[in-house]
Amino acid sequence: MSAVTLRPMRWWDLEAVAGLEPVLFPDDAWSPELLWSELARVPDSRTYLVAEANGEVVGYAGLWAHGEVADVHTVAVAPHAQRRGTGARLLRALIEDAERRGVGEVVVEVRADNEAALELYRIAGFERVGVRRGYYAGGRVDALLLRRRRGPGAIIGA
Repeated sequence: MSAVTLRPMRWWDLEAVAGLEPVLFPDDAWSPELLWSELARVPDSRTYLVAEANGEVVGYAGLWAHGEVADVHTVAVAPHAQRRGTGARLLRALIEDAERRGVGEVVVEVRADNEAALELYRIAGFERVGVRRGYYAGGRVDALLLRRRRGPGAIIGA
């Protein structure tokens, strides 16, 4: 795979993103309509990015900033592009955007069984602050609530 570049998500990216959603999140994929509604809130309270290689969307990420808190809505990387640092780059870009917005903390909900995502957030300086029992997969999988406070923290991979 060639070099991956990050850029703001645009409406013409939604078909590719909507195609990846059920592959990456089979139990709770976002609908195209929900993706459209999120993108409509950029830049006021949302940031959405895509990772692109050879003209193909290989990842995407989204953030909702509200007051002193920002929620990571998604960090997703196509299966064939995983384990190459793309998720870390997307997450770092979201954290930098939250800091530019003056947000005090960034929070995220992660499936308790998603070990790769949990490691990504741990390296980025997120700490577990709670659990939502039965949040995913029709009540079968817990969500772990993670938080990263502004200021010095782990620097995630280049």
